[in-house]
Amino acid sequence: MSDDVLSVIPTDPYWSPGPGAAERAAAAAAVLAGAEAEAVRHDGVAFIDCGADLERIGCPRCAAPIDFDRWSDLVGARFEEGFATLDAAVPCCGAEVSLNDLDYHWPCGFACFEIEILNPERPWFTVGEAVRIGALLGHPVRQVRAHI
Repeated sequence: MSDDVLSVIPTDPYWSPGPGAAERAAAAAAVLAGAEAEAVRHDGVAFIDCGADLERIGCPRCAAPIDFDRWSDLVGARFEEGFATLDAAVPCCGAEVSLNDLDYHWPCGFACFEIEILNPERPWFTVGEAVRIGALLGHPVRQVRAHI
């Protein structure tokens, strides 16, 4: 049996809310999603991926596709440095960009905090609902949906 996970993460991979804000936002997300939500704090920055749904990765500067192996090399180099920075020179045009800002299809991101919702009753939050969750956290958010 497979599961779906909807994650809500701060747009800044290094930002993390206080405990009260995390719990309030997770509770609101649970109500909106019709499923249990958990506030998860990672030991450091983690890649929050879309699982098997990742079809392609593109450069935000020149729109060229980025090969998965080259992307893996970029992430691996940053991982070895403890994700002190997510900035990397992309192989297509050489631009220095954040790995968090690459064009992931389906959406992915990096975060040290996430609200994780297992098997939500809906695929995504609306823009307004995401803004509300972000306001409860105290920081803008983005969504990542994984099919695992």
